[in-house]
Amino acid sequence: MVDSFSSPGIDLPSPTLSARLDELVQYLAAPAAGRLTEEQRALSLGIARRLVTEVAARLRGEVDAAALWRDWMQSGLPGAGRLATTCFARAEEHRWREQSAQRASPPPMPDMGSDAAVVDMASLAAGDPLPDAEQAYLNLQIADRRRFDAVGNPAIAIAGLDAELFRSLLLDIAAWRLVQAGNDDRFAAALGETVREALARQADEAGIDQAARAYHDILAADAAGLADVAATAIARHDWPTVTALAAAAHRRPYGDMVLALLAAEAAALPSLLAPLKVARAALAPLEASLAMLPDRAVNGGGAAEDDYATLLRSRAGASGSPLEQKR
Repeated sequence: MVDSFSSPGIDLPSPTLSARLDELVQYLAAPAAGRLTEEQRALSLGIARRLVTEVAARLRGEVDAAALWRDWMQSGLPGAGRLATTCFARAEEHRWREQSAQRASPPPMPDMGSDAAVVDMASLAAGDPLPDAEQAYLNLQIADRRRFDAVGNPAIAIAGLDAELFRSLLLDIAAWRLVQAGNDDRFAAALGETVREALARQADEAGIDQAARAYHDILAADAAGLADVAATAIARHDWPTVTALAAAAHRRPYGDMVLALLAAEAAALPSLLAPLKVARAALAPLEASLAMLPDRAVNGGGAAEDDYATLLRSRAGASGSPLEQKR
């Protein structure tokens, strides 16, 4: 932990100067450490703002979200440490998907003139239920689509938000509103009931984690089928499906698996995806896509992919030398 800036006998004239000096202290303490790019900052901040706006809306119009955000931009977001990981994971996933979409050719479309396609369309038109796996995949796509706003900007769906993080953020927003209302007792009681209702509503909602587990568990009944679906998703650069299946297989949250994949070196990918039984050769598109993502926080000390000397020194330093281990 690096101490914040302090100098005896000097009164800093503004919080802005203090913050910038604190940032400089962090930089001087670790000059070689990778830092956020402007794109990463902007994406994460936009995601945080959309999340705050969505959570504030759960208080039934009691909160002026624009005024709230202005205040918090001046004073700092409460619980910023809790929000940072969630917002950064969503921002990095969006960068990855956008880069992949720009580089990859569009997936092949089904032959709508085939008999099978005609039968499928007729079944859908008749309202026939989909097979379990297809319905589960559709539910996963719907859950993923809810992680964007109306114009396609990356967002965090409240249904997929960690319950404790949602509760903390909701209480922070409600407390801000109560201060605006002059700490009125009657208003506090009514607002408290609204908070209670919002928490109960979120607890009943299903997000991408639930959709991922449902889809995975259906596919897992046939190990070969699970491997085929995962390999096909990799070949199509369908990273949400790959991430969802891997997260469900490890019983980890989707956002945690996003960070695990994005921070992994190529050699670590087979173990991360081992539960999906995907052949090693089938991972090549995933490895290539991750390698092409700039400014990725790789577990290699920030070294370039082809800087093997630095990567080897980093690994050797982490494991210790044989002589040191014998002592």
